[in-house]
Amino acid sequence: MEKMERCIDWLREQVKNAHAQGLIVGLSGGIDSALVGYLIAQACPNDALGVILPCHSSGQDREDAILGARAVKLPWLELDLSEPHSLLWEGANELLGLDPAENKGANGNLRARLRMSALYTLASLKNYLVVGTDNKAEYYIGYFTKYGDGGVDLLPIGSLTKAEVYLWAREAGIPQKILAKAPSAGLWPGQTDEAELGLSYSSIDQYLEGKDVSEQERERIEQLHGITEHKRHTPPCFIP
Repeated sequence: MEKMERCIDWLREQVKNAHAQGLIVGLSGGIDSALVGYLIAQACPNDALGVILPCHSSGQDREDAILGARAVKLPWLELDLSEPHSLLWEGANELLGLDPAENKGANGNLRARLRMSALYTLASLKNYLVVGTDNKAEYYIGYFTKYGDGGVDLLPIGSLTKAEVYLWAREAGIPQKILAKAPSAGLWPGQTDEAELGLSYSSIDQYLEGKDVSEQERERIEQLHGITEHKRHTPPCFIP
């Protein structure tokens, strides 16, 4: 597929331009990270690495992450973040006198930010670039954690609709088990992207392609795009 080959060439060029050694990606067990794993393995066959970062995570997600890595011939490591997450989450809630069982959103954001820190630590040690897994739909509506999974050096599939992600993933040989999974950030048990968003990826794709969607869907997409605008920009700086 010509577009996919151009993306792989682009990744190689980014590594060269940054005077880096290779590429690293976090593997969640989902389709986006499996596809990015394939792309970086093709771009840097001897210097690409996948990292599985459990954080009170589903054992099934771990198995799927390994399945995807093996399918695309991507070397992988595992670093469990459950203990540091518990220490920080419970300690912060204790300081504020809050119940650690509450506020799933903040808990999920902490998991994403710990994973980002782990990836950048490994990347720094190996002089690799951190590669993100957000697709066009996720990026547009801001469905990523600021300085978490949004904290990356490169976004190779950031211009792909979810439908295009599936197309590329089939071409890349991603296992059917991963293709058939409900998209999930794995931020808490039973969490799925579409249930959390109140939108289907197909509706977001249609909106981004200029096709008709319901008025309710259009309003929801535009609302999410508006309230997450800050995520797509560097922090504002006061100029006296």
